[in-house]
Amino acid sequence: MEQGSAHDGARPAYASGVLPRTSAGARVPAQARGTAAARLPEQARGEHTHGEDPRGEPPAARAVRRHSVRGQILDALRTALVDGELEPGRVYSAPALGARFGVSATPVREAMQRLAVEGAVEVVPNRGFRVSERGPRELAELAQVRALIEVPVMLDLARTVPAHRWSALRPLADATVAAAAVGDLAAYAESDRAFHRAVLALSGNGQLVAVAEELHRRAQWPPVSGPATRRADLLADAAEHTALLDALAARDLAVVQALVTEHVTGAGN
Repeated sequence: MEQGSAHDGARPAYASGVLPRTSAGARVPAQARGTAAARLPEQARGEHTHGEDPRGEPPAARAVRRHSVRGQILDALRTALVDGELEPGRVYSAPALGARFGVSATPVREAMQRLAVEGAVEVVPNRGFRVSERGPRELAELAQVRALIEVPVMLDLARTVPAHRWSALRPLADATVAAAAVGDLAAYAESDRAFHRAVLALSGNGQLVAVAEELHRRAQWPPVSGPATRRADLLADAAEHTALLDALAARDLAVVQALVTEHVTGAGN
């Protein structure tokens, strides 16, 4: 069963000492506890987009750095969604979140617009963004579509990919086990997507990989209200990655089909 459920006693979003992490799992450091401001690296703050650049870099370089700020904010917000720190149904304003990160509202608003496209939040005019509430039925529909894509593709890969190619993906499967072992939901979500992305990439179909990645991400947040995702659940889910690689290498089609179907359709249960 893939991670996708909420954990009990979800912490209030961005409560004192509870700040979002980057996609690598590390929390954005809080340099000023008194102001509860989670500061991004000095060179990545939104303020650099205004005024003269002391290094004399051209405007194009400034645009790249601005995009980097938005990317860092987007990663942190995605992590907060997976962790449940951004609560389903709650409205968050871009200026308030920007103050927490120590940046202007603009990169936060841009990141939130991207999350709206992904279906993680909804735009609330003149107020901000509401975190989407996704119930069991919607998660089941996402799982069904994922199964329609991933099961036949992985069966085809089992027939055509040489056994030695699967051994190269062992470190990715191990990464999911490591994240599950410490109960890190955000790190597990990231490593889980990385594993599936690498497997599907062997099909050589970039469009398929992109569509599958989007569906996978949607299935991971916002967390569903209910019992906490136990560490044992994550470990069992991670173990299916290792078992899947074994079945793919052995070209055991029956086991591949059973594993992928259970692994995907079990998400959120």
